[in-house]
Amino acid sequence: MSRLQVKRMSVGYEHDPILKTLNIDIPDGSFTAIIGPNGCGKTTLLRSLCRLLKPETGQVCLDGENIHHYPAKTVAKQLGLLPQSANAPEGIRVTDLVARGRYPHQTLFRQWSEEDAVAVQLAMDVTGTTQFADRMVDSLSGGQRQRVWIAMALAQQTPILLLDEPTTYLDIAHQIDLMELFRMLNLESGRTLVAVLHDLNHACRYATHLIAIKDGEVVAQGSPQRIITAQLVQQVFGLDCIVINDPVSHTPLIIPKGSFTHSHKPALERSSTNSGPTFSNDSGETMSS
Repeated sequence: MSRLQVKRMSVGYEHDPILKTLNIDIPDGSFTAIIGPNGCGKTTLLRSLCRLLKPETGQVCLDGENIHHYPAKTVAKQLGLLPQSANAPEGIRVTDLVARGRYPHQTLFRQWSEEDAVAVQLAMDVTGTTQFADRMVDSLSGGQRQRVWIAMALAQQTPILLLDEPTTYLDIAHQIDLMELFRMLNLESGRTLVAVLHDLNHACRYATHLIAIKDGEVVAQGSPQRIITAQLVQQVFGLDCIVINDPVSHTPLIIPKGSFTHSHKPALERSSTNSGPTFSNDSGETMSS
């Protein structure tokens, strides 16, 4: 049995259904990517998994128990969350922000300890943020800040880490950098990662398990090699494509067809065959330059 499960869960906002009777098992030790078009319920599912949203029906189960039956700190020791838009307090240093990840492990009788210091240092080493330790978070670039937030989540030392669109607003080099980091965390530490991803090719290359959602319902679950087909991409995203083998990772690679497969020439190409732009003179006659 998976540690994190969804059982017949429906979620909505003010009785507007977003997710409809979902049944999901998150494989332990997997890098699971949630994919689907905008507005299909991906972030709603992620927020439900970490109990930020309460289902209208059904439940999210952690170790076989309804996640809402646990104390907040108990859940925080098992589930870490990297939200889509995280805002650091003004004037906070990198080290101090990362250290906030240790809050679930502290009590009235156990404040900051050597164990906490080691966890923070390890998280910063893994994410390559040690060099920024004494800098203000708001002085960093977008990619650097994202790594700091990941370090804070890692300092929490949870076996399950949830990531909401972690590569948003980053350039392609920083996107790949972070995806490589997530894969390393999954493979080397055995963490279970669950990420909402927009880039299908990133999801296919780095994730070991996919959950495809459309209109609040699960369309397919499984490994990228098993479920990603041109038919599935068309069904979920309405995209006409071909799926080939990625020559580097040997995972599915989605190639959109677009207008390149149309028999007619694109409008710009057709217009380029004219000798020049056309216009009308004062008498209404059509002329070309």
